[in-house]
Amino acid sequence: QVQAVESGGGLVQPGGSLRLSCAASGSIKSITTMGWYRQAPGKERDLVAAITSGGSTNYGDSVKGRFIISRDNAKRTVYLQMNSLKPEDTAVYYCNAQGWTSNWVNYDTWGQGTQVTVSS
Repeated sequence: QVQAVESGGGLVQPGGSLRLSCAASGSIKSITTMGWYRQAPGKERDLVAAITSGGSTNYGDSVKGRFIISRDNAKRTVYLQMNSLKPEDTAVYYCNAQGWTSNWVNYDTWGQGTQVTVSS
């Protein structure tokens, strides 16, 4: 089994910054892609940002230029630096990890989610 655990959510004022972290653990052989998704009340879960093991990144249009995704492969951890936060960034943020277990079984694992609220 593979688990992903997020941390770093909270309440921040508009224009502020917040950093999320997500660590993957378990019977991991490799992690190909790690990413962040978010879901606001009444809306679908959307991609925020994703990063491959080689460092290639992909961002949702609404966060380009404001958010930065990075990862530490040795620590099996992905980070999301969120700057210039807006009220519309308010959502539950979910970590996702994809790859192969030590038994060469493909996995696609979600974290439990962390709340980010942007409000004055």
